[in-house]
Amino acid sequence: MRRASSMAQRTGAVLSAAGLGLVLATGACGGSSPHAKMAKGGGSASAGVVGTPVSNDQGQQLGISAGPAADEELSGAAKDAYDRGFQAWASGDLAGAKAAFMDAASRAPKAGSPRYSLGCVLERLGDTQGALDAYKAAYTANPKYEVAVGAYALLLASTGHGSDAEQFLSGKRAQSDSVGLMVYLAEVKSIEGDSPGCQQLAQQALAKQPDDKHAMIVIARDYYRNHKWDLARYALQAILDGADDGSIPPRDKGNPDALLLRGLIERESGQRKQALADFGRAVSKRPDLVEALINLGEMKLEAGNATEAQAPLEKAVRFAPNSAVAHLDLGDCYRLLGRPGDAKAQLDKALALDSTLAGVHYDLGLLYLFSPNVPGVSSQDDQLAKAIQELDTYKSMRSAKSSKGPGSDVDDLLSTAKRKRAELQMKQQAAAAASAAPAGSSAPAPAASAAPANGGAKTPAPASSGGTIVRELPK
Repeated sequence: MRRASSMAQRTGAVLSAAGLGLVLATGACGGSSPHAKMAKGGGSASAGVVGTPVSNDQGQQLGISAGPAADEELSGAAKDAYDRGFQAWASGDLAGAKAAFMDAASRAPKAGSPRYSLGCVLERLGDTQGALDAYKAAYTANPKYEVAVGAYALLLASTGHGSDAEQFLSGKRAQSDSVGLMVYLAEVKSIEGDSPGCQQLAQQALAKQPDDKHAMIVIARDYYRNHKWDLARYALQAILDGADDGSIPPRDKGNPDALLLRGLIERESGQRKQALADFGRAVSKRPDLVEALINLGEMKLEAGNATEAQAPLEKAVRFAPNSAVAHLDLGDCYRLLGRPGDAKAQLDKALALDSTLAGVHYDLGLLYLFSPNVPGVSSQDDQLAKAIQELDTYKSMRSAKSSKGPGSDVDDLLSTAKRKRAELQMKQQAAAAASAAPAGSSAPAPAASAAPANGGAKTPAPASSGGTIVRELPK
């Protein structure tokens, strides 16, 4: 199974006392501050949030709260509409959430929360410009609604406009140099690859507000992005565990962003049991945390349990219908469960969203090769021809690194597909010769092949009731 991020080399870098020492020391402090990714909802904000990944492998997601911003108060029809929007989102109904938040925004022209929440939904739907407009409308309606400012900047940075994001945040900081804006700018610098700039700003934020767990998250995430896993673990320790000797308690033991980051590191490090536990805990805290859902589903597939992988992967697709990886994983899950029609639909969707995703062609090759029948093919010969075509396409697209990793059985799979097609064509020719022979004559029977049906490939044909096939996907 393809990993959520590529394996990295461990680093032996040593943290200075001004770095993670300060992070760990802040673990005992109370209170909170604006999250670099999470809306500062009023009252029941922790009851549930929704959001969108900034990108794969980053362990970062924006979120909306179950209630309006702390300095806003929605009432009457506007509040009812906002509540409908949140409930629709909680059930994965993005279209319903979009309509309800638009209704709430129209009924509360000076409120930022409905517009920000609408932006989160639009971002999940893949409407980048619509999301940017909604975030801008949110902080225009309520200049104090800092989370919308951060969301706008992070979306700019994650779509390749980091310099615009930095310029935008610098202008906002000239008006109000808050800790929240410092944390947002640190995150943008990390996305842009400026790790020293990120770390410096995050440490400055902690110096001003030592209880800011979100600055700690930015520090950990930046180390994760740069494959400095030991340092990332140490930063996460301050949030999730506290000091080893118990002298400093954890800052936020159930923080879903921290759990997701630690789970990603554990998965890369081969600590499967710990990773599964942390992904599961992250999802229990934030059911919309798409990257945790995808990793949880992928690891279930790696363990040969497509049945248990189905639920988290279906949720990932509902919460992020624009995620090609989510559709790819769900398509493979359906293939292993013996649902070729559903598998084909999901894999086609993944390819439509990202034509560069080589793994789609690998999975389509397996689908055509081992499924009894796949919708859209005219014959068994046509199905085997498509298997060969998809596997050849994957082979031409895969990276050099993958030649010895997941998907390295592609040559064996191609041999199997070509042999099966040749055998089928021989049988068809023999049958045609027999039907054309004069009465009383006989045609020689085709020789039976002693080769195994799957040609020694890792993945046998899925049983309709099994879902227990162990297979690795290409990265």
